[in-house]
Amino acid sequence: MVVVGAGQAGLAGAYHLRRTGFEPDRDFVVLDHSPAPGGAWQFRWPSLTYGKVHGMHALPGMELTDADPARPSAEVIGAYFDRYEHAFDLRVRRPVAVRAVREGDGGRLLVETADGIWSTRALINATGTWDHPFRPHYPGQETFRGRQLHTAQYAGPAEFAGKRVVVVGGGASGTQHLLELAPYAAATTWVTRRPPVFREGPFDEGAGRAAVALVEERVREGLPPRSVVSVTGLPLNDAIRRGLADGVLDRRPMFDRITPDGVEWRDGGRVDADVILWATGFRPALGHLAPLRLRAPGGGIRMEGTRTAADPRIHLVGYGPSASTIGANRAGRAAVRDIRRLLAEDRPAAA
Repeated sequence: MVVVGAGQAGLAGAYHLRRTGFEPDRDFVVLDHSPAPGGAWQFRWPSLTYGKVHGMHALPGMELTDADPARPSAEVIGAYFDRYEHAFDLRVRRPVAVRAVREGDGGRLLVETADGIWSTRALINATGTWDHPFRPHYPGQETFRGRQLHTAQYAGPAEFAGKRVVVVGGGASGTQHLLELAPYAAATTWVTRRPPVFREGPFDEGAGRAAVALVEERVREGLPPRSVVSVTGLPLNDAIRRGLADGVLDRRPMFDRITPDGVEWRDGGRVDADVILWATGFRPALGHLAPLRLRAPGGGIRMEGTRTAADPRIHLVGYGPSASTIGANRAGRAAVRDIRRLLAEDRPAAA
């Protein structure tokens, strides 16, 4: 088997392969294009400390303990993933970039990389979204004389000192950026397509199941998945309350066009800006699977559990309803369970 990606979902899948008797190198390999352990966490901005991380769930079989909340999350989680890989002898191969997955002979798949080709009977794809940032296009965008960047390029608030910053996006990253930028920037403006939804009180198991079910319904129909956060809303914690009270989180509707000096609305309103920061999320990084033609007419990949409906050999973990850290753990276990059944039905071809 081949596991592509060594973030939360990929390591969870590798752990369950190991736990059920499969041996690394002999029975499966884990390929990761990142330079070091940590998945997408290693690329997070330094000011995102571990104490600010929302909803980080431990990997299966080993808790993350005694983490310093003031330490950058990239360092804390990167070190934790590193310990995890060694504790369970997962032997992740990196940096190995997967270029394409194609149909091979004898019902096998060919995983093409810069370091060679692997032939496999089943694939656990755990490539996440970090490599596919989404930035929408608005009229006049190419005329803007200031700087435009995406969350994926954000390195912290200090470089925006004295700047007028427009932050676009109603998710957790957008609110985190605004709260960080406020003490540094000359001015911040928050714009979103839809009014943000803030969630009061605890998010219990029943609410979690209901949110995941909404995302699952979309992927069963072959529609592009929405993030779990988009249906749960934003937690109304103390930092958010302060941001609402002091006006930092005073949201405006989405602008209609970008000008050389800022943004404008159809009603004549305008804001001058030096920077537009697109906190507009990410899309699944699945370009390497394009040769298999898995996409449904709706634009997404129709799923049956963790399996793609078009090809039961392909399991997507960390996709759609399993895009949360706890969902990735469960999806890794479910994918391995299905793969064992597949291999049991075709033992001569299994490897």
